[in-house]
Amino acid sequence: MKRLFLLRHAKTVQESGEGDHARVLTVRGRGDAGLIGRYIDTHGYLPDAVLCSTSARTRETCDILSGELARAPATDFTRGLYLASAKKMLSLIQDAPAAANSLLVIAHNPGTEELAANLARKPKSDAEMEKSEQLKNKYSTGALAVFDFDRKSWKNVGLGEGILLEFVRPKDLRD
Repeated sequence: MKRLFLLRHAKTVQESGEGDHARVLTVRGRGDAGLIGRYIDTHGYLPDAVLCSTSARTRETCDILSGELARAPATDFTRGLYLASAKKMLSLIQDAPAAANSLLVIAHNPGTEELAANLARKPKSDAEMEKSEQLKNKYSTGALAVFDFDRKSWKNVGLGEGILLEFVRPKDLRD
């Protein structure tokens, strides 16, 4: 069994003056990254490994989130995740370390949203249907999707095979 966490970076400033790659989190974004980190920790979702885009906003999201976990997982900052397409993201996931049974990917939209929607299997329960509809409606900043795959290797993870266990947004945790 492989578990995948897909996280869109938290809310960012609109312009940094230094370009898109250098954009940082807003005050709300920093708070949201902490909320999601605490959610991951309290639900026992500690990832074995992290793949994170190299942008300032994803790195900052990763740092804050990791600070909320019982132990910080090994993190690979991957330039290929910066504004990656869903196809590129899936390729990077399929190349993840075999020893990692759970993997957190911190990246950007539209790739994160598209990949999440395409990984999800056809819902088999009302709860799964509701989460799937929320995911497809809007993958807001800081949103986290949690998938299980009945696979032994990341190389065998494919589209339409993921069981969508959770879809949580920071606003769900603030309410």
